[in-house]
Amino acid sequence: MNGTIRVGNLFGIPFYIHPSWFLVLGLVTWSYSSGLAAEFPQLAGGLALLLGLMTALLLFASVVAHELGHSFVAIRQGIDVKSITLFIFGGLASLEKESKTPGEAFWVAIAGPLVSLLLCGLITVVGITTAASGAAAAILGVLASVNLALALFNLIPGLPLDGGNILKALVWKITGNPYKGVTVASRVGQIFGWVAIASGLIPLLLSGSFNNSWNLIIGYFLLQNAGNAAQFARVQEKLTGLTAEDAVTPDSPIVSASLTLREFADEQVLNGQGWQRFLVTDDEGQLIGAVTVNDLRTIPTTLWSETQVKQVMRPITESTTVQSDQPLLEVVQLLEQQKLSTLPVIRDNGVLVGILEKAAIIQLIQNRSQLHPA
Repeated sequence: MNGTIRVGNLFGIPFYIHPSWFLVLGLVTWSYSSGLAAEFPQLAGGLALLLGLMTALLLFASVVAHELGHSFVAIRQGIDVKSITLFIFGGLASLEKESKTPGEAFWVAIAGPLVSLLLCGLITVVGITTAASGAAAAILGVLASVNLALALFNLIPGLPLDGGNILKALVWKITGNPYKGVTVASRVGQIFGWVAIASGLIPLLLSGSFNNSWNLIIGYFLLQNAGNAAQFARVQEKLTGLTAEDAVTPDSPIVSASLTLREFADEQVLNGQGWQRFLVTDDEGQLIGAVTVNDLRTIPTTLWSETQVKQVMRPITESTTVQSDQPLLEVVQLLEQQKLSTLPVIRDNGVLVGILEKAAIIQLIQNRSQLHPA
């Protein structure tokens, strides 16, 4: 999430806070400190504020525990957790990839609500067994009820909530199609989004009441994220079965390392298709480097006829390439993660197939959509 602040690690998982969280922290602290001060007048102003802050931090600790529930189950399945982030709507665990089976996806989704329900039960037991009273009992009551609410709210069967992921796993299990599960859960999420917006908008229009205004924000959040999930699922479905080689650009910008710079300039730069960067291969067709039009300027034109491309090219490491048989969906994710627009595609023996452009992938998706409309 853009603008987040890294504050450390939780069990080896990078932990981030979005600036919006500080606003919510302040509001929750003020709300609970005011409530405690009103309910227990004997509390000094400073003590009530401190207890309000402590309550707010414990509530957010409950959110973190909820996300750790998802994370630990994902890790047991061999899925890397890229980060946990606290933001205005709570928390988000960012996973490296999806679960391999609907059963595994179900357990990742249900783990968070189960942790929240467990915390609700444990806090309730602590309150009863310790015979807590006064402000301590009030704080324990708030923590228990919020964890219960966190579990129940997240069990709403619509994306991006945990209940939506549970529904996605169930539909995936029944149909055998993970993308069908995302589509169904996204539509349910959008329905709940519109319901939330209506519940906030109707009182506002009829009576001018802002009591349910928070529902407007929640509804917008559900609509936006459910729509994004559905769109991404459609893209994933169009890419299923395709490999990196399927998206290689015809007539990719490839030159031989043995060409002279004069030949390179005449055959590729002047008579080419406007490419600024070219992949360089050896006599066996293996990828060994890259050369750009700007590299020509580093050599005087009088030396172009006796200087070969391999003398000015820059090496390419294997980490910046993809295998020809690699699933195209994985390549798309790599392009997004590394913020790249192109990648060289090679075979197992290092022979270059060509260049893969993000624009070509988009065109391929559009072509498949026209042939097989949803």
